[in-house]
Amino acid sequence: MRLWLSSRSALIGLYLAAVVVLSAGVWVYGYVQALDQVAARGRSDLELAADRLVTQLQRYREFAVLMARHPMLEALHTGGDRALADAMLLGAADMTGTMTALYADPQGHVLASSNPAVPQDLAESPEFRRGLEGALGVALGLHDGQRTISFAAPNFGPDGKVCGVLVAVVDVAALEMDWRGTLPPVYFTDAGGRVFITNRSELLFWKRAGQGAMMAPDGARYGVTPQYLAGNEIWQQGWSPYVPERALYLTTPLPVIGMEGVALVDVAPARRLAILQAEVVAAVCLFMGALLFFATERRRTLSLANAVLEARVSARTRALSETNEALRREVLEREEAEEALRRAQADLVQAGKLSALGQMSAGISHELNQPLMAIRSYAENGVAFLQRERPEKAGEALGRISDMAQRMARIIRNLRAFARQESAPVTRLDLGAVLQTAVELTETRREQAGVELVWKRPAAPIWVRGGEVRLGQIFVNLITNAADAMEGAMQRRLEIEVVAGAPVLVTFRDTGPGIAEPERIFDPFYTTKAVGGGEGMGLGLSISYGLVQSFGGTISGTNAPDGGAVFTVELEVWDEEAVA
Repeated sequence: MRLWLSSRSALIGLYLAAVVVLSAGVWVYGYVQALDQVAARGRSDLELAADRLVTQLQRYREFAVLMARHPMLEALHTGGDRALADAMLLGAADMTGTMTALYADPQGHVLASSNPAVPQDLAESPEFRRGLEGALGVALGLHDGQRTISFAAPNFGPDGKVCGVLVAVVDVAALEMDWRGTLPPVYFTDAGGRVFITNRSELLFWKRAGQGAMMAPDGARYGVTPQYLAGNEIWQQGWSPYVPERALYLTTPLPVIGMEGVALVDVAPARRLAILQAEVVAAVCLFMGALLFFATERRRTLSLANAVLEARVSARTRALSETNEALRREVLEREEAEEALRRAQADLVQAGKLSALGQMSAGISHELNQPLMAIRSYAENGVAFLQRERPEKAGEALGRISDMAQRMARIIRNLRAFARQESAPVTRLDLGAVLQTAVELTETRREQAGVELVWKRPAAPIWVRGGEVRLGQIFVNLITNAADAMEGAMQRRLEIEVVAGAPVLVTFRDTGPGIAEPERIFDPFYTTKAVGGGEGMGLGLSISYGLVQSFGGTISGTNAPDGGAVFTVELEVWDEEAVA
């Protein structure tokens, strides 16, 4: 007895350790999957921010190109009126939001300006020198704490040489007003790696100081711990309260303006989702373990009761006078034992279904996680499209959200129908509908195993006698066993065929290694899977055998001549006249 208790404790401890390892694996897998979704959404946000910045700067570049050949500016080379040119530049700058507009000759002397207070000599300006070369010049500047971006456009004279350059100066702070404080934190760095434009003002003029550090404008260094997971770089920082403590580090180059965009996307939602998935898996495993433990305990109790019963009958048959009384008690006790056994078998059938659901839990969480993340991404894209006045694109996003919601509803409906405990008597069933539900329930398992399904639902209903949930469980067990059997096969194909007649035949043919011992395939606890592998206890086919017989059918398993296994389920046709 003590040895048995010790062995049971060891098994419970081993099972709990396996649950912990499985939950940790689910957490890592869920975190990586959610992190990919966060990265995709973050890249979309970064691209939107970069496109917005480039689009805002595009109008100033076009302003510089168009105004460079204005007749009033060209007249300045032949003695034109500067006052008129200054007034024209001032009006144009006010209408376009340009901070300052300058027009200078090739020597850098300002001939006209919208702001007389600015320097009158541009000979040393990098954008001006670039404009003298006949190209469009772009330069970043910092004057008295004011950040600017300058565009220089050349004006070619009749001889084809540059006769003047127009410089348009843009106030960066005015560009940031529309998107400051938005999520996620985004900043743009110049060629030296310094933060020049950002939606977080406290990050201005910071720069990355090597691997694992950021340098503030005052020279102070703050640590940054980079982590790498599944190709993603994650920063863990403590240098700004307005930047997520753990953030996904994303970058994109902006060669048009000579800058690089950076986004720091919070990974906390991905961590929470992974933790939730791990908790769900742990709860399901613990629940299934508890059911298995109680089923085992009940079976052991029945075995002990049966042994005691046999000893009691043997002892009481010695006296002829007590034979009848002993027989009556034995019959009564056996009937109670059979009733308890029937209840245990019913519980075992339900445990088999829950075990199948447990094995499919990782796929179920993945199937639900994909539509959820897609719905969120489409919703955010729809908002962005509405803000950009693109209602047709927003309508497409809403339509995709509706499709994803219908897909989730179908998955949940099939799981709820499969998990419920059926107590209804044998009734009329559409065989094609039950088979279709089983195919949908095992879709994820088949995709994971790479199994090709050959199945076509009958065009007309085929009515048979059976229980919807029990018959569905039989088909799920057969499809899952076929996927497990073909795990290492070169060709993985499962063919499902329905032959109408009396009786109706449903065949499941796979391309696996076949059945080693066909005569034992339906024995309880007989399995060809690795011991302790967590892939089954050898009860699936035994349960299926009992379920088919419960509504008058049969099930058989054989080896196909050209390889693989063939399972055939025979079901009785629903006869309306016989029922009447």
